[in-house]
Order: sequence, then C-alpha cells, then structure tokens
Amino acid sequence: MDNKIDEGLLRNEKIEEAIAALQQSPTEELLAHALTVVRRRMRENGQVIIAVEPNAAADQMKLQAVKTSDGNSWWAVFTSFDEEMKGSGSVMSTFMTDIGKVLEAALSEEEIHGVIINPWNRTLMLDKTLIRIILGNMAQ
Repeated sequence: MDNKIDEGLLRNEKIEEAIAALQQSPTEELLAHALTVVRRRMRENGQVIIAVEPNAAADQMKLQAVKTSDGNSWWAVFTSFDEEMKGSGSVMSTFMTDIGKVLEAALSEEEIHGVIINPWNRTLMLDKTLIRIILGNMAQ
C-alpha cells in the first residue's frame, strides 16, 4: 500500500465525506456543514491540488479552468491525487496550494466564477458568494 500521502492533503477526506452527504441530500444544513468543513481544513493549513497550464502570452503558468454548460469558468481543485485522476482525459501539471490562498485568489480573478472542488466526482461548486462565506468567518 502506498503510504506517501502529502501532509497537506491529510484529512481532506472530511471534505469529500461532507460533499458526498450534500450530494445525497442537498439541504441548506448540509451545504453549511460542507462549507464549515472546508473552512476548518483551511484553518488547519490544509491544501488542495490545482491544475496549471502554460500561458505563452504571459510567459508563466496559469490555473486551469473548467467551463460549465452556462459558459462560466471555474478553477478546478482536488482534495487528493485519486480525485484528480478520476475524470481527467489528459495528464495535467499540478501543484499543491493552501485552500485559503486559492479561494482568496478566485475572488480577485474577474474571469473566474468560482472554484470547483473535485469536478469529476465528489463535486462542490463554490461561487464567489460561498467563498466569501468561507473566508468571511476567519475572524471569528
């Protein structure tokens, strides 16, 4: 068995479990619980995996975006390497980042509608309103 799980990803299964419960019974209470779990992992300095792609115009990397059927672009983040591999048709360049940093960056990026956690399986779409809810309670 492969025990080489990165420290920053440990306990992210709690996010996956909260999303699974929300998918089975989409209630406001379970949405609030999922947001709380994401906030808790953020406070624990939890990390997510993000996909990047080359940006030739800027001569740097940019976060890979997923376009939804309504035409909105979302940054995709993954709670584990297993989640990353579930639906990707191609090998992606990825790196890990703090949950809080990617959420804060999404708020300031005009072309991005929000962040999708695990877009292939246990999916939670965090639009900017939900991101503000997660980040806004950091002071408490």
